[in-house]
Amino acid sequence: MSHAAIEIRDLAKRFGSVDAVTDATFVAAAGRVTGFLGPNGAGKSTTLRMLLGLVRPSQGSALVHGKPYRDHSHPARLLGAVLDIAGAHPRMTARQHLRTYGALSGLPAERVDAVLEQAGATAFADRRVGAFSTGMRQRLSLATALLGDPEILVLDEPSNGLDPAGIVWLRTFLRDFAASGRTVLLSSHVLGEVEQTADDVVLIDRGHVTRTGTLADLRSSGASLEDVFLSATQEGVPQ
Repeated sequence: MSHAAIEIRDLAKRFGSVDAVTDATFVAAAGRVTGFLGPNGAGKSTTLRMLLGLVRPSQGSALVHGKPYRDHSHPARLLGAVLDIAGAHPRMTARQHLRTYGALSGLPAERVDAVLEQAGATAFADRRVGAFSTGMRQRLSLATALLGDPEILVLDEPSNGLDPAGIVWLRTFLRDFAASGRTVLLSSHVLGEVEQTADDVVLIDRGHVTRTGTLADLRSSGASLEDVFLSATQEGVPQ
């Protein structure tokens, strides 16, 4: 049976007079891809940053396996995240970047070749990051997240910059990752991509989680995910 790997409870963040996130509550279950869906500026990235301890919540909690991410003894082995396209030094190669990150995280060196292959980055592993396309940087970011062989992946707009073949590859990779019993929390503003990847969906708009449920349940009326999202956005209040 699936259990909650990630638990967001009554989470809120205020920046001065701006409520970026308001009373967000949802879970991401093991063995499932959870799509975290909303327009740009809806509060997705802020929520993920609170989950990873990069932003302090104004209220509420964001837990990974029952406790804050930073309280785990080996966080890189538990959760891998892609919040920004790889910020490796432009003069480093992809392989050098991964070796450095792995060493700093206390991860075995042999993981570098394994994640390069997993992320489809072997062909440009020894090229300097400064010459990378956006798609190459996305693959390097994913490879970095996978270094700890984590149980959970948290990805913010991971398909940005990927060509159509790369998007299909990413979709298959994430489905297989979840099918192995692990957890994916996938943030996106692209409804069609979420619809083809996710098992469960969390809709957020203007900082409010407006609806949650399985993709099948949300579409049970015969409506498309776009219809459900537009309806939830127009209502503008949690459901």
